Amino acid sequence: MDIEVLGPPRVTENGMPVTAPTPESRHVLAVLAACPDRVVPVSVLADELAGGMPPEHTRAAVHTAVRRLRERIAEALGASSVRTPETVLSSRPGGYLLDTGGGRCDVREFEREAGAGYRAMGRGDFARAASRLRRALDLWTGPALDGIEAGTWLRGRIALLDADRLSVLGQWVEAELALGHHRALRLELAGLRGAGGPRPDGAYPAALRRAEERALAAVRPAPRTNLACATRC
Repeated sequence: MDIEVLGPPRVTENGMPVTAPTPESRHVLAVLAACPDRVVPVSVLADELAGGMPPEHTRAAVHTAVRRLRERIAEALGASSVRTPETVLSSRPGGYLLDTGGGRCDVREFEREAGAGYRAMGRGDFARAASRLRRALDLWTGPALDGIEAGTWLRGRIALLDADRLSVLGQWVEAELALGHHRALRLELAGLRGAGGPRPDGAYPAALRRAEERALAAVRPAPRTNLACATRC
């Protein structure tokens, strides 16, 4: 199973998208995808659905959503798969787990690239740092879990991902400036601004603007001092 949440959420099994049939099942799938290969308590899933229905109905809605998701997973698996809907989306004590089966997860890739970039920065290897940190940024196609009406738990998860993205952006800019890539950096930042359409009023667009201003200041010639005037004054 491949999972993408650094932008609009997307889950594929056996190369086929797992398309949630209802808003509730789409929400449940997004929460499970935000925490793959780990048990998500039913209470968390129920709380996430509480904004759209009476609280006493949320747990039943979670179980219905899981059943419908398993139906879609079964369609994606096909008859020859050794995996079953019940092992891909498994019931665990107190919750559910979405098993990637060793598949791709963009958050794990982001963390791996970012970690390599941070270690390179620590060694003073700015070229490698810039390359790995840019790879981490390129995994984002928009705001995390874009299009999901997040509840309290999911908002917290999104906030952590956004903070990591801002940290990587800042370190990447530092690496590029250390390499003297001031003019190229402005073009790169413009490309990041257009990729995935981030929310115009969010922290990430604001950080991009600050980085662009810093890159512009780095290539702007220093003001010339009139030495004669300075002497007279």
